[in-house]
Amino acid sequence: LQTRMQSLQPDPKAQYRSVYEALKKMVLTEGFWRPLRGINVTMLGAGPAHAMYFACYEKIKKSLSDTIQQGGNSHLANGIAGSVATLLHDAVMNPAEVVKQRMQMFNSPYKSVLQCVRTVHRTEGFGAFYRSYTTQLTMNVPFQAIHFITYEFMQERVNPHREYHPLSHVCSGAVAGAVAAAATTPLDVCKTLLNTQENMALSSLNISGHLSGMANAFRTVYRLGGVAGYFRGVRARVIYQIPSTAIAWSVYEFFKYFLTKHKLEKRT
Repeated sequence: LQTRMQSLQPDPKAQYRSVYEALKKMVLTEGFWRPLRGINVTMLGAGPAHAMYFACYEKIKKSLSDTIQQGGNSHLANGIAGSVATLLHDAVMNPAEVVKQRMQMFNSPYKSVLQCVRTVHRTEGFGAFYRSYTTQLTMNVPFQAIHFITYEFMQERVNPHREYHPLSHVCSGAVAGAVAAAATTPLDVCKTLLNTQENMALSSLNISGHLSGMANAFRTVYRLGGVAGYFRGVRARVIYQIPSTAIAWSVYEFFKYFLTKHKLEKRT
C-alpha cells in the first residue's frame, strides 16, 4: 500500500484516496494475496539484516554509554549506535527493498523474485540494487536515531527499572516507530522513486534513462507534486511502522531476556 500510494504519477486504475480504499480496491481487482507481494524477499533479507542490526546496536550502545555517561542511559549513545547499526542493516536490505518495491508496483512485469533480480541485473546492472542506498541511509540514519532515542526515552518513563515487561516494549516500540516514520516520510518518497524508476512520472518530465541521486530525486518529487508530494503515503507508512517496530522490539526483548536468564541460570 505504501509503495502504491507514494507513486507520483499513478495509473488511473491505481489512484487511491485513502489506505482503506487502496486495500479494498487492490484485493477486489488484483486478488486477496496481492497486498502480500514481495513478502518472500523481505523475509530473506530481514533475518541477517536484523541480526547485524541489533548486535551492532547493543555493542556500540554499551561502549558509548560507559564512556559518555558511566552506568547511565545516554540518548547520544543510543542515537549514534542506532545510526551505525543502520549502515550494516541497509547494506543487506537495500537490494531486497528494490526487488520488493518493483514487484509491488501496479502492473508489475515481474512474476517472481528471481525473474526480477535477473531482469534488473541484465538491463540496469548491479548498481541498480544500490541506486537508492545513499538515500536509504540519509533516511534511515535519522529514522533510526529518532527511533532508538524515542524507544529508550519511552522505556525510561514506562519501565524505569528496565525489566522484561512485554506491554512496555510493545507500546514504546509502537510510539518510536510512528514518530520516526512521520518525520522521515519525505526521504522515503524519494527512495521509492529511485527504487521503482516510475516510468509515467519520469516521462511526464521528459527524463530519459534512469534517475539517480538523492538531489535529483528531491527535485523530481517537488516538480511532480510540490511540497505535498513529499508526504504522499504518510498514513500508510505510519500505520506500517507502528506494528512493525512494536513486534520487532517485543520479540527482540523477549529473546534478550530469555537468553540472558538462561545464561545466568546455567552459571548458577
